[in-house]
Amino acid sequence: MSSVADASLSLPDRQRLPLLRALLADPFTCVALILVTGFLITAIFAPWLAPYSPIKIDVLHKLQPPSLAHWFGTDHLGRDLLSRVIFGARTALTIAMVSVAIAGAIGLLLGLIAGYGPRWLDAILVLSFDSLNSLPMIMFALAIITVLGAGTGTLIIVIAATSFPSYARLIRAQTLALKNSDYILAERLLDASAARIIFIHLLPNVVGPLIILLSMDIPVVIMVEAGLSFLGLGVRPPTPSWGSILYDGYTSIRSAPFMVIFGGLPLVLATLGFTFLGEGLRDYLDPRLQLRRPA
Repeated sequence: MSSVADASLSLPDRQRLPLLRALLADPFTCVALILVTGFLITAIFAPWLAPYSPIKIDVLHKLQPPSLAHWFGTDHLGRDLLSRVIFGARTALTIAMVSVAIAGAIGLLLGLIAGYGPRWLDAILVLSFDSLNSLPMIMFALAIITVLGAGTGTLIIVIAATSFPSYARLIRAQTLALKNSDYILAERLLDASAARIIFIHLLPNVVGPLIILLSMDIPVVIMVEAGLSFLGLGVRPPTPSWGSILYDGYTSIRSAPFMVIFGGLPLVLATLGFTFLGEGLRDYLDPRLQLRRPA
């Protein structure tokens, strides 16, 4: 009965519920939470869930269709496709969460400094943010990979470097809106240090919108990682990646179309799951947005 009642609540009413109950009250967010939880469990327990080694080559059984022995079939080298999909979830989520966390931390720090610091420093930082935002992702990735070589670490650097300027601009805008508020002016009158004002008073008030943006960007990063791996600019073989699975399936699409299906399905489900979960978090954490939306 409680779940039925929760489903009929308006968005502002849901915001007053505990987080988990509020997320479960919306059917789309509930399904997304189940999908995301499933992918996280799969990534964490991949060595125990995968039936075979994801890098074991068995050319005598290459391009085998789905069967009881290999539920998703095998690829062009005879590797078990289900095992590679499971370990591919670990690769995708590790890169997405680590790169988003690094970019979020850098953007949070630089955004606070730009918003609260002197104007000359703000101008320099904003110019830097705009310059990095103007760089095409693929060209920047090619330049970094040429210097550092392809790999998981390089991919994290590329994604973090191209993501943090947008986070920094968001935090800067929030900081500029709050720096002249009454409670900040009162702290200045009490001779509070800039560090105290930034980390005690400004930080808790600007981190909410950043969390929303980070959660909404995780599926974007998953797609970027898959796209770069598809182009050969991502993780190094034989590390499993959904993008490399799709590329292998593309090259063998006439003889083994199931590789494209099983390689693309988790990518679609993960993208949808994180997108709807991010929207659910946005509705919960941003009451101003809720009040603007129709009930």
